Amino acid sequence: MNERSSSDVAGMARITVVDSIGCHFCADADAALAELAHEFLLDIEHVRLASTMGMDLMADHGAGMSPLVLLDGRFVSSGRLSRGRLRSMLVDAGYVRGPVAS
Repeated sequence: MNERSSSDVAGMARITVVDSIGCHFCADADAALAELAHEFLLDIEHVRLASTMGMDLMADHGAGMSPLVLLDGRFVSSGRLSRGRLRSMLVDAGYVRGPVAS
């Protein structure tokens, strides 16, 4: 399943989530990413664990649990998403949304 409208969105953090059906950590990661999308520019791609790409990503990153979460191709977490770690990585990479005009 791919939710991205294009494979390369300039200025946005590319988040890859390798998930599986019925995974409560995956649902938690989705909720966390929805919250973080209010603060950061996120382009989120979901990849099913059962797909060839999902299995390859899990193996490449040594992930033992889903979801595997990547930021711009770099490992963030496997299993329960560390919101603090992802937030720090997003800030360090400069993906913070600017002030919203009202």
